[in-house]
Amino acid sequence: MRMDSPSLIIPLQTDEHGVIRVSGTRVTLDSIINYYLQGQTPEALHEGFPTVPLTDIYAVIAYYLANRDELDAYLKQQETEAERIRQEFEATYPPKVTRAELLKRREAKQNKQDT
Repeated sequence: MRMDSPSLIIPLQTDEHGVIRVSGTRVTLDSIINYYLQGQTPEALHEGFPTVPLTDIYAVIAYYLANRDELDAYLKQQETEAERIRQEFEATYPPKVTRAELLKRREAKQNKQDT
């Protein structure tokens, strides 16, 4: 029996911001791979992201495993950019109450209740 080798279409697209998304959805490559690396099965990922077909989740994981160095560099870059944006946001909009102040208020409230 003769079988032609099937070609696998990788369901990934880069949006206008350089973010890689899966299956034309809003689900990012980062989300699928990060959950996969935390031990989620493709079936569990499909339950969490029902808009992404299960076959596409398997294809994305297979593509990641075959191109791990390149995609790990992309994921690291995305993580670095997210941290930069978080820091910029916090510098622009600092919290009105610090954690230390919240802990102090909690302690004062507990002391008041104890008396």
